[in-house]
Amino acid sequence: MKFARSVWKILVAIKDGLVLLLLLLFFGGLYALLALRPAPGTVQAGALYIALEGPVVEERARVRPAQLLSGGGPSKSVQERDLVRAIEAAATDERMKAVVLDLEGFGGGSQVAMTRIGAAMDKVRAVKKPVLVRARLYTDDSVQIAAHASEVWVDPLGGAVVAGPGGTNLYFKALLDRLKVKAHVFKVGTYKSAVEPFIRENASPESKEALGAVYAALWDAWQADVKKARPKANIALVTGDPVKWIAASGGDAAEAAVAAGLVDRIGDKVAFGKRVGEIVGADPKGGEGAFKGTALATYLADRAPSAEGKAIAVVTVAGEIVDGDAGPGSAGGDRIAELVDKAAASGDYAALVVRVDSPGGSVTGAERIRAAIARMKAKKIPVAVSMAGLAASGGYWVSTPADRVFAEPATITGSIGIFAIIPSFEEALAKVGVGTDGVRTTALSGQPDVFGGFSPTAEAMIQQQIESGYARFIGLVAEARHKTPAEIDKIAQGRVWDGGTARQLGLVDEFGGIDAALAWAAKAAGAKTWHPVYLGADADPFGALLSQLADSESSADAAHVLGAQGAASDFAALAAQRQGALAQQLVGDLSRLLGGSGAQVYCLECAGLTPPAEPAKAAEASTWLALLARITG
Repeated sequence: MKFARSVWKILVAIKDGLVLLLLLLFFGGLYALLALRPAPGTVQAGALYIALEGPVVEERARVRPAQLLSGGGPSKSVQERDLVRAIEAAATDERMKAVVLDLEGFGGGSQVAMTRIGAAMDKVRAVKKPVLVRARLYTDDSVQIAAHASEVWVDPLGGAVVAGPGGTNLYFKALLDRLKVKAHVFKVGTYKSAVEPFIRENASPESKEALGAVYAALWDAWQADVKKARPKANIALVTGDPVKWIAASGGDAAEAAVAAGLVDRIGDKVAFGKRVGEIVGADPKGGEGAFKGTALATYLADRAPSAEGKAIAVVTVAGEIVDGDAGPGSAGGDRIAELVDKAAASGDYAALVVRVDSPGGSVTGAERIRAAIARMKAKKIPVAVSMAGLAASGGYWVSTPADRVFAEPATITGSIGIFAIIPSFEEALAKVGVGTDGVRTTALSGQPDVFGGFSPTAEAMIQQQIESGYARFIGLVAEARHKTPAEIDKIAQGRVWDGGTARQLGLVDEFGGIDAALAWAAKAAGAKTWHPVYLGADADPFGALLSQLADSESSADAAHVLGAQGAASDFAALAAQRQGALAQQLVGDLSRLLGGSGAQVYCLECAGLTPPAEPAKAAEASTWLALLARITG
């Protein structure tokens, strides 16, 4: 007995010791995270140094502790509003002698975001401050940013390539036929091409027509922006015969970029750093190529936004719309609806601006968000929608309660349609000798039967619900745009539109970014002074600390031109990156077939124009159709 008691005491002591150790590690880690927080007043006169690592997004995904413990670390990104705010602030900040953007690790962004960043850079140049940009390989997005710089550098082993919008999608019909898998597709809309990969071997003429028109508008807008900012850029040379263009410089892509006027100087990051040092002052303690400056995170902490006047609530709907509380990084319907409802109940906000950058997704998730916005509007609170790069399908659904809709010429919107996809495997099972049989009490017993096949009754009921959902969609749009459902049906049918055409069709009220939407909302609320409050931005303090930890490497030493790893360094590396994009597309397409997502208001054409969203926890099925689709999961 004494021995047992001794063993027990030892086990308890070990347990207490482990608990104490874990508590020490937790509070030690928390202290370290707090210590990493950039403190106001630590800004160093010199350059505002911005190392763009990862994509530019409307809303950063939440960093989870497991990501930091996994060893790989979380994906990095930067919010467009933070980037623009910092660049615009540097224009009038006497401490900032220049703005420096390092694009070596840049992961791209929407054309609307690139245009807004370029406009902020123009404000810096307008007050005679230089803006310097460097990269190893410039592609469409980074070329558009660099066009607004006063000095553009490229690595000697780098270059530039302009591909223009467009590309390919995957089509699975032949594969599904070979595997004897039936894809039951239910849709409304001639142009609702999200289902085409499962019922066709190529894109339909209608899909190509719609997408061709949108891409033509985007390409025209891109060229106009680049040519206006950088008149000497010879885009026709770069895109007309790229092989001849590179060959004229002896195969040297960097020299070819200079010859085309896309780049001003060739040099590695040390040479670039020395050039910046000539302008803002070298940092002798930082080694070769070091210059005086301040990183983005530190500068943003020093330049806190104004809190004067009335508060204008801003809710962000970014990424794929899903059911549940997913996000930030994806648009969880429950999470966003709760943010809006709490804002409405508080009485603290004079108006609401909904910032949309989404290709859509779940019908039920989109409806949760739309209904919450409508409830806030019912309290006589002005509501404006600001469309970013994407506000299509479900992204347009959530926009319908707005009093005023703002978009940009390069915004992709519309895609007013609805669909569902459910596979069944009766032929595949029969091929391997598996039969199905049973007893049914009604026409719906066991339906939809993904093993034995769908009955005509089940198929008809699902199609009826899809048609009902489409009628509701065009009804919401018709009410919002003061048109008849028949008029909306003519411009709906799942077709996507560029922002300019959408404005002509009456789907958008006026051109303008989020600043224009905020100004309109403030005026509608009678606010002479105002400030935006981004809902949910401070809802997860621990997550914010984890984000700081993830960013600490690039924020720790702004005096060095760091150069992120993992970005494409040449054309061959760019091809390898495209392979990764192909894998992402494959996973996304198959998840739409097998994921049990229920009725969808989703824009397939738009999916490649947003950074991939983090996996989201789906809510329990709330409709009969969603329940049917979940059976396939």
